[in-house]
Order: sequence, then structure tokens, then C-alpha cells
Amino acid sequence: MESPSATARRRLVPFQGLLLAVSLFIFWSPLTTAQFSIVSTNVAEGKDALLRLLNKPPNAVKFRWFRGEKVTYNSFIGSLAIIPQAHAKGPADTGREKFNRDGSLKIKKVTLKDAGYYTVVAFLPGKKKEIGFGRLNVYQPVRVPTLLASNTAVTENKDSVVLTCYTNALSTQWFFNGMSLQLTDRMKLSSDSRTLTINPVKMKDAGSYQCEVSNPISTRESAPVELDVKYE
Repeated sequence: MESPSATARRRLVPFQGLLLAVSLFIFWSPLTTAQFSIVSTNVAEGKDALLRLLNKPPNAVKFRWFRGEKVTYNSFIGSLAIIPQAHAKGPADTGREKFNRDGSLKIKKVTLKDAGYYTVVAFLPGKKKEIGFGRLNVYQPVRVPTLLASNTAVTENKDSVVLTCYTNALSTQWFFNGMSLQLTDRMKLSSDSRTLTINPVKMKDAGSYQCEVSNPISTRESAPVELDVKYE
């Protein structure tokens, strides 16, 4: 799973300390109103992504953007000078990056390779700087899942049924007769929630089953599967 947060502690760094390795501990630090950071963003592959700045220093005169958790020459995307306004490109520029006047970074038609952490350095008067961090998550839209049952005609108190939702999505939810499925002591979900086992089957289990799969940018539902339960 991804790190729970891509924010960082606000800190002032000297010019000589600009090239540094960022500990993952920074990304797990609790958010405070004093933090300067990049707003972590979810976007669909092929769409444009906007990486906005949170708690931007009001007196910043320049911003430098980097790919990854380290501030190095090879990870340098480019910079934006506020006064006078000027742009510069670095080795990590792909030609799809654009700087906005507020210091934010727009990446056109993102690919899966664009996903990951980003670093921004704000230059302040007096040769001081602040560093912010954030994450860009790029997802492919989920496909319609396929729901299959081990058997759709079963006998009460005698048979069991296994319903499997075939998907590669991050999240799976189950529905029964159009409502969210309420699990009973006879129902068991697999660890990834993609398989539902009912053992034994009861008459009240008869009806329509569906699985809904999703990731942060899309949701899809399977075609319904009808379960027919008969008396023994």
C-alpha cells in the first residue's frame, strides 16, 4: 500500500544542504498548519495532473521541483522564478511539465511512470529555503469485473456456493438484491474480498448477487448472478 501521507515537516535548510536524502519518516509526520507540502493527488492514466502547494511560503521568490525523494541534479524537473518571472528546465523534464504562477506543477497526459513522490524547494529571502513533499498516484480505470458462481441452483442446508469476483482492482464490495451485502456467520470473504463463500445455503440467500470494484479514480459493477435455492 501507499504511504498514508505525503506531507513533510516544515524546515529551513541552508543552501549547502539542498542536496539531501529524505527519510520516509518525514512522509509519516503528522500534519500541522505550519507545514509546506505538495498536495498528494490521484489521477487517471492519460489525464493531466496538477500538483498544488499547501501552506506555500508567502515570501517565496523561486520554486524548484524534483522527481522522487531526493534533491539531486538528475531528478531536477525545472524551476520557476517569481520576480522576475522566469523558467528553467532540468534533466528530469519530459516536455509535459508546466509551471504555474502560483508555483504548482502541471503534468500533461500522465503515465504510470510519473507516479511517485515529488519534492519542491521554495527559495526565501535571506538565502533560506523550505522543502515540501507529496505523492502523485496514477491509476488505470478499472475494468468491468466478472462474477462467477460455483453453482447457481442449490439445496437449502445441503449445498454451499462460492462466488468469485474476477478483477485486479484495489477494492471489492458485494451487493445482494441491490443492497450492500450484510455478512452472516455462514458467509466468509477471502482476504482480498474477491471470493464469497456461503456454507450452508439458506432459502433467504436466494436472490441477485453483484460485486463492485473500484480504485481512487473509477468504479465498475459486475453483471448480476441469480442464486436459486430449493428445499431439500
